[in-house]
Amino acid sequence: MEHLEGRQSVLAALRARKRRFEVVLLRHGLHAETTQDVIDLAGLLGVPIRHVDGRELDSLAHGNSHGGVLAVCSAKPRTSADQLLELLDSLSEPPLLLLLEGVDDARNLGFTLRSAESLGAHAVMLKKHLWDFDAIEVARPASGAYERMPLVQIDNLELLETLRGRGLRLLGCIAGVRRTLHDSDLAQPCILAIGGEKRGLSGAVRSICDDFLTIPSRAGSSSLPLSAAAAIVLAEAMRQRANI
Repeated sequence: MEHLEGRQSVLAALRARKRRFEVVLLRHGLHAETTQDVIDLAGLLGVPIRHVDGRELDSLAHGNSHGGVLAVCSAKPRTSADQLLELLDSLSEPPLLLLLEGVDDARNLGFTLRSAESLGAHAVMLKKHLWDFDAIEVARPASGAYERMPLVQIDNLELLETLRGRGLRLLGCIAGVRRTLHDSDLAQPCILAIGGEKRGLSGAVRSICDDFLTIPSRAGSSSLPLSAAAAIVLAEAMRQRANI
């Protein structure tokens, strides 16, 4: 079981209905209006509510940013490859997927998921090793997006090849290429592949990319963090798709 911290994360998980909840813990003395939506939804779903001393919450939480709300629940289930394909079949707009490699920081991943949801990505694919992150550290900065965004584990290139066979172009975001994101067609069905600051995209992923693009930047500037790069590229994709 996991400890899910903070009103926003707990409420998002309750609404998503993908986890099995054991109990929701609320700190004594919280103003009713700040947690009424959590209480109402937990009651609707038959999840027990227990009011506890703040010290008990602190002992279960990672820090003191839980805001008096903590849930004991199962881990968020992963989206399977078959479920992803079913999702794509149900879309009424061109699919937009995000593939992440080389993420070194859980919070960076959380911010990226938040941007992905806000900017129209339909799912995020992660390399297998990224599932080793602490879910709480990802969920906090994701502000609920971690619960709602389909997350698909990639073990090899098989799923990427399947998606390319379905007409999605794999676009690698790397430095040093001539084509910028503004010159690229991001309104088409596509997978945007973005690597971390240290290692970038792997050679295996680069080898099957249909094209490459870069984010324009001033000469001599340092590389962008993955979360910022993803937000910039996804924002351009959203802008282009607004004209479809």
